[in-house]
Amino acid sequence: MNTISRQRLLNRLGYEFKDPDLFDLALTHRSCGARNNERLEFLGDSILNFIIGEALFERFDEAKEGQLSRLRAQMVKGETLAEIAREFDLGPNLNLGEGELKSGGFRRDSILADAVEGLIGAIYRDGGMQAARDRVRVWYQSRLDALQLDTNRKDPKTELQEYLQARKAALPVYEVIDVGGEAHAQQFTVACRCELLPEATEASASSRRSAEKMAAAAALQQLSLSNPGGRG
Repeated sequence: MNTISRQRLLNRLGYEFKDPDLFDLALTHRSCGARNNERLEFLGDSILNFIIGEALFERFDEAKEGQLSRLRAQMVKGETLAEIAREFDLGPNLNLGEGELKSGGFRRDSILADAVEGLIGAIYRDGGMQAARDRVRVWYQSRLDALQLDTNRKDPKTELQEYLQARKAALPVYEVIDVGGEAHAQQFTVACRCELLPEATEASASSRRSAEKMAAAAALQQLSLSNPGGRG
């Protein structure tokens, strides 16, 4: 990993390691040999589950155990971790064996997800629980903000599309209207324009995808207010 790429990733993570070897180890896949991130991944998985569980416990104070468990599973699943890894542009910084490198392992969800867990474990070992908690909360903030207790509801973008299609209206259009913040804490502001609303709804989040979901949810809320009982 070259120095520029390394520092760029550290900036995005928002954490500077006191022990750089931990950072390197967290990004080292088992295809490189016996020195790899599997133990840090094991540790990071446990810490991630606790931190997200704690955040959900605080956010949804009336939720039952089963609801909290389902929400946590949604937050810590491999697909979500891989999304976070791509937001950090983690793939090009992975240490992979020759075979994994040739087969495009730096794009594989499972490898990306494992590396994020490895980084959480490494931050815990380097800076303690509070450092790990701070970073995970920041990385997950937009996802936690967009989370709804009703896990059976569809993605807001899907729900909005179906709402408009049922009324033979044009599909919504999403546009990034601003990107701000430091490299490690970028904020994307997205506008969602709908034929049935006079003005676009806007939302900001740490990823474009999350901002689009939040803008879609805001559009749905306005459509519901203008047409009570018309969500179905």
